[in-house]
Amino acid sequence: MKSKTSFLPQEGEARPSRCPDNSAFKQQKLPAWKPQLTIATVLSSFFLTGAFCLSVGVCLILSANSVREIQIDYSDKCSDCSKLRENSSNWNKECHCSVNFTLKEDILGDVFMYYGLQNFYQNHRRYVISRSDAQLLGRNVNIQKSYCAPFTTYRNGTAMAPCGAIANSMFNDTIDLFYNLNSSVIQVPLLKTGNSWWTDKNVKFRNPKSYNLSSAFAGTARPPYWQKPVYLLDEEDERNNGYVNDDFIIWMRVSAFATFRNLYRRVSRIRQFVNGLPAGNYTFRISYNFPVTKFKGRKHVILSTVVWSGGSNPFLGIAYVVSGTAVTLTGFVITAIHLRLRKKKTYFQK
Repeated sequence: MKSKTSFLPQEGEARPSRCPDNSAFKQQKLPAWKPQLTIATVLSSFFLTGAFCLSVGVCLILSANSVREIQIDYSDKCSDCSKLRENSSNWNKECHCSVNFTLKEDILGDVFMYYGLQNFYQNHRRYVISRSDAQLLGRNVNIQKSYCAPFTTYRNGTAMAPCGAIANSMFNDTIDLFYNLNSSVIQVPLLKTGNSWWTDKNVKFRNPKSYNLSSAFAGTARPPYWQKPVYLLDEEDERNNGYVNDDFIIWMRVSAFATFRNLYRRVSRIRQFVNGLPAGNYTFRISYNFPVTKFKGRKHVILSTVVWSGGSNPFLGIAYVVSGTAVTLTGFVITAIHLRLRKKKTYFQK
């Protein structure tokens, strides 16, 4: 048996070299390009970047300002319904209110209707995770193991479909728009499908497989704050029911801020509204179901157009303008410092 010392190099024996191979890669001799930063290249980079950001920012701001938008707050105008909804025992009592407004100019093009909520915090961690994605895919899962608690089952053991706090708090006001033309009242045709993302409608949300939707949700019950089961969300269109209902899908995409808006309807461009909404008198008729007084919230209805950059939100344009201004000013400061140092250098050389 050899001793441990026999593995060590003996006197006179050459130690194995630990140097890397003599190759261009391992010796770091590969060709490389090293930019030579001169005052001309640095200043041109600053000024070109500043000009680009300023031009993009101005275009975005002008685009956002071209959006036509009208916002109606109906929190106070529907105060009687709001007081009725403060008592949860009145959940089965209907309450309607009307809000009149006037469009002084035509809103041309595609018109979108949004509902807006103020002081409604959807960014709480427990609220955000209170859902079962497996259930929303139509799978038969044990929601007791999900994060839906306490909105999982009723006391008798009946499972909620859908479960979780997000689904339970779904916005459920019904809003209709009417055009008052002379002595006649015309209901504005609104599209309630095609408003959600394609990936949500076709990938992330699926109904359980069954020969009809009511049997697919047999053995389940609606969430406590809902007025109808999930398979009756849209009684006029069977394809817009269950977990693939557009209003439900849009609500399940939570907002990062306490004040937000969600797409509710699109104006169908037919008959008198082929070019958009004409100027005149209009009325919102609202079936008031969503209470907001307990958390001091507000509710709005927004009619808006969109442009290539999106809706009426100048934040991105302002951010570009501020960034471009900062970069341009930095370029001028560097230019002034360079000229001053060059002047001193020329003076001392003399």
